[in-house]
Amino acid sequence: MIERLIRPVSDGDVRALGELLVDAVDSGAAVSFLAPLTLECAERWWRRTLAAADARAMFLVARDAGGIVGTVQLHPAWAPNQPHRADVAKLIVHRRRRGSGIGEQMMASIEAAARQAGFTLLTLDAKQGGAAARLYRRIGWTEVGAIPRYAFDTDGKTPHGTVIFYKDLSS
Repeated sequence: MIERLIRPVSDGDVRALGELLVDAVDSGAAVSFLAPLTLECAERWWRRTLAAADARAMFLVARDAGGIVGTVQLHPAWAPNQPHRADVAKLIVHRRRRGSGIGEQMMASIEAAARQAGFTLLTLDAKQGGAAARLYRRIGWTEVGAIPRYAFDTDGKTPHGTVIFYKDLSS
């Protein structure tokens, strides 16, 4: 089941989101953090992110019987001349549910929520050569280009490129 988190988010959901983030980093996912990531640091990051987000930002989660197994975010552009645009960030699926279609479902849900909120252009970036980049291509996102050596893998030593994508929701 995919649902939108309503702020303020419960302590239990913040803990579950923290556990999801730790799992992502432990599995080598390119989600901005280096290993090892402690649960306390992950929870602190989630609390700050949720508290500082624009009122129009959206946080979706996927749940199964074991709790939160996926998440994705939508952040409206800050610039006054871009009221139609938002960034998609932090698509994360727990290792035990990868390959089950949750990532694709989460993206369909965030795109639908963005449309409903009046956004017509979405942007995101993904690790070059990674599973997320393959997913975005498969579901119709347009690749703009790549930036080499954009970030480090979770080991903090190995650089990787990032690929920039967009999706036009106006048609």
